[in-house]
Formats: sequence, structure tokens, C-alpha cells
Amino acid sequence: MASLFKKNQSTPKVDPFIDLLFNTLMGFSFLFLVALLFINPEADKAKVDKQAEYVITATWPKNLADDVDLWMRGPAGRTVSYLAKEAGWLNLERDDRGELNDTLMIDGKKEIHPINQEVITIRKRFAGEYIVNLYYYTAKSKKPIPVDIRIDRINPKYETVYRETINLKNQDEEMTAVRFTIKEDGSLHNINKLPSTLTPYALDSIPALMPDAMWGKPSE
Repeated sequence: MASLFKKNQSTPKVDPFIDLLFNTLMGFSFLFLVALLFINPEADKAKVDKQAEYVITATWPKNLADDVDLWMRGPAGRTVSYLAKEAGWLNLERDDRGELNDTLMIDGKKEIHPINQEVITIRKRFAGEYIVNLYYYTAKSKKPIPVDIRIDRINPKYETVYRETINLKNQDEEMTAVRFTIKEDGSLHNINKLPSTLTPYALDSIPALMPDAMWGKPSE
């Protein structure tokens, strides 16, 4: 009976080669985790760089073929629009051309996106004056249209800091929707509508290489 007990309680032998493979696998796993720790901060940094501080939207009635353009000049004198969708920390996120880009292909089927809206983001809190203009590019409806202008602050909390409806009456009409100043702390001040011309359409011809200063020349 004693010999049977000892046979059942015997300890199986461990293969040293298997033990070596296991330790090697653990080592590779550790190195992989360390690599992830170095990669993640860069990914997080990229997310922060793309974060918006302010969002400016221009929205007009849906299902209209009319094309309204949103133009904006920052304190550095550069202007963002459909002609230059990125100007430093200013970005035109959506260029709406009325009915021309309202059709989307979803699962091989055409879907109509009737909302008319252009969006510009301010990605950094650079102090100075910002000018927002509307340009009535195409007036296919042949009637005045209301355009809702809204400024939303994203950080440190989401809030709408300005909103107004502006009526555009005629094709090729340009109107200053709002001017404002961003202070060093990121707050918005000195909101007004002093007219300023941002588009080059009043010129007889548009030069191929136009200086940034000419894109934002204030009207007299």
C-alpha cells in the first residue's frame, strides 16, 4: 500500500526546453507592452493638436440649391475659405455647395443630405480680432434667405457665445456677419459687425499668387 501511495504522489519531470520557451515568450510580451507605452503618448498628443477651441457655423434652410460661403480672417491676416481651407490654426471643416454636394453614396445607394451648413474651427486660442463674412455665391431660389450664424466655445466647456440670423438678399452679396476678439485667457470680447471685405471678387481679376494681406483688406 505504501508503495502505491508513493507512485501516485510522484512529481512529473519538467522539460527545461519548454521552460526556456516560456521565459522567452514572457520577455517578448514585456517588450511589446513597453513599446505601447511609448506609442500611446504620441497618439494622445495628435488628438490634442486637432482639438477645436471655437466652432463657427453658418446654416441656411435645407433643401435649397443656394450656395452660401463662409469666410474668416484671423489676427495674423490670413483668410480661410473654400479657396484656402486651412490657414494656420483656422480650418474650413465643411464647404457646402447647396445641392451639388448633398448627394451621398451609402451602401451603393444615393442618399440626399438636405442640410445646408458650412463650418470653420479655431484650433488654438491665439489672441486678436477675428472677422466672419458671408458671401451669397449662388442664389438659385431667387429670393432672400436667412442664414443662422453661431459661435460655440468648446473648451473648457461647451457653450454658445453668439448667435444671430442674417438675411442675404442678392447673389454676389458679401456681408460681415460678426467680428470678435479673443483675449489671452481664451474668452471672447468686443463683438461687433463693422463691415470688412474678405473676398477678392470686387477685383477685376484674381491674381494667381495673391498676398495674404489682400485677402483681408478692410473696406473703406
